Amino acid sequence: MESQLTDSFGREITYLRLSVTDRCDLRCTYCMAENMTFLPRKDLLTLEELDSLCGSFIARGIRKIRLTGGEPLVRRGLMEFIKNLSRHRESGALDEITLTTNGTQLSKFAKDLKANGLERINVSLDSRNPDTFLKLTRRAALDNVMRGIDAAQQAGLKVKINTVALKGTNDAEIPDLMIWAHERGMDMTLIEVMPLGEIDEDRVDQYIPLTAIRDQLKERFTLIDTPLKTGGPARYVKVAETGGILGLITPLTNNFCAGCNRVRVTCTGQIYTCLGHGGKLDLREAIRGANPQEDLSALLNLAMHQKPEKHNFDISDRGAAPAVARHMSVTGG
Repeated sequence: MESQLTDSFGREITYLRLSVTDRCDLRCTYCMAENMTFLPRKDLLTLEELDSLCGSFIARGIRKIRLTGGEPLVRRGLMEFIKNLSRHRESGALDEITLTTNGTQLSKFAKDLKANGLERINVSLDSRNPDTFLKLTRRAALDNVMRGIDAAQQAGLKVKINTVALKGTNDAEIPDLMIWAHERGMDMTLIEVMPLGEIDEDRVDQYIPLTAIRDQLKERFTLIDTPLKTGGPARYVKVAETGGILGLITPLTNNFCAGCNRVRVTCTGQIYTCLGHGGKLDLREAIRGANPQEDLSALLNLAMHQKPEKHNFDISDRGAAPAVARHMSVTGG
C-alpha cells in the first residue's frame, strides 16, 4: 500500500479538488475577463485519464474529491465519469464526491448527479437581484440558476450556497440572501475575493473583509461559533434567528493555511499544491509516459515536498498585478 500524502509541514492531504474543464458559461467579473481564451479541447485530459488519476490519489490517502471547473457541468460525459468514480465510495476507499457549480445547467443534470453518487453540491450564487446578477456574471442566467437549485433540492441533493462578498455590489444584499438560503434549508458560505488572474476591474475596489460583513450581520443576528468542519477552509457559525449555518472563508483577513489538507489538479493534469502560489508539476506527462504509476508516484512525492507553508494573497495596492497570474477557472474553485 502506498504511503499517505503528507507535506513537509506534517499536513496530511486528504482532499482533491479536480477541475474537469476551464470553460464556463458565465463571465463573473471577479473571476475572469469578459473575452476569455479557453484551452483547446485536445489539451484536456480524457475522462478515462482523469478517472485513473483519481484512483492514484485515492491510493495515496485522498478521502474526498470535489469536481470543479470552470463550470464542470459543461464537460461532456461527466455523468458517466461520476458514475465510474462512485465505485470508490462503494468500496469504502472514498468518503465523498461533491461538485461546485454555477447552477446554470443544474436543471438538466440534478437527477443524474444524485443517481450517480453525489449527495451534496455547492452552488455559486452572488446575488438574487437580476440586475446585480447580470452585472456580476455578464449573463442573464439567473432564472436558469434558480430552476437549477429547485431541481437539485427536488432530486434530494443537499445544496450549499457559496457567495463572494463584493464591496458596493452585493454586500448589502448578503443578509437577505442568507435568510433566503436558510429558509430553504441550505447552508451558505461567504468568501473573500481573491487576487487570481487579470480581470477588467481592480480588486481593491471589489474587496471587503468578512470581518466587516460579520459585524454587519451581528447587528441583526446572533452568530454562534461552532466546531463544524466539512473538509475545507471555512469556519462556521450558527445563526440563531434562522437556525442555519453560515461559513466564512477568509484567505486575506484570517489565514487558514495551517490546516490545509488539499491539492488542486487542473483539467490538463497540472497539480497546484497551493491556490495562492504559481508552482505546479505536470502529471499529464507522467500519466502518458512509459512508467505512469512509478512516475506519478514520484511526482506526488515531489509535490508534497514543494507544497508551501502558506499562500501570499494580498489586496492592498491599487493597480497591482494579481498575486497569481492564472485565473480561478484554470485551477478550479
